[in-house]
Amino acid sequence: MIAMIDYDAGNLKSVEKAFASLNQDVIITRNHNEILNADKVILPGVGSFGMAMDNLHKYGLVDVIKEVAKKGTPLFGICLGLQLLFESSDESEGVEGLGILKGKILKIPPSEGLKIPHMGWNSLNINPSSKLFKGIDNNAYVYFVHSYYLKAEDENIVAATTEYSTHIHAAVEAKNVFACQFHPEKSSDVGLKILENFAKL
Repeated sequence: MIAMIDYDAGNLKSVEKAFASLNQDVIITRNHNEILNADKVILPGVGSFGMAMDNLHKYGLVDVIKEVAKKGTPLFGICLGLQLLFESSDESEGVEGLGILKGKILKIPPSEGLKIPHMGWNSLNINPSSKLFKGIDNNAYVYFVHSYYLKAEDENIVAATTEYSTHIHAAVEAKNVFACQFHPEKSSDVGLKILENFAKL
């Protein structure tokens, strides 16, 4: 059973639908016991870093998510969910992230001819040892919607990168913790393969 954490931060239904198409059972929940007893846990999300952290605190989910990571359950952050796993974000000064992984979320710098937010398809430079991207060709395209990007402290956890105005850490893997800045649920066959790889961990 896959538990998807509900903290009032968007795109749950599209992620649930993508997993359903892979014959995976997903429950959308903020029940602590359901999350802690799940085989795998997903932290999705769209919206602002500060509001998301407020909601995680409001529903008492901060310690639960840290416990999931600590006990070795596969945990998958998607979009804002990736950002929340890190320490802080330029979007919300002074707000502490979950700090499960080390790194910062920075504002995408302006660049001539490029729009921010970054919305659309970009190719990935994939680390060949990645579990999430097993069976996926390098330079595969995925769908992004974001104005802020990850700069991980440890380059060794970076599973994929992309270029958009700057060098972006687009996906990470650290033991049982996985995350993508892009939306696999909106990334066609490539995205479904990523979700299938996570479900098979």
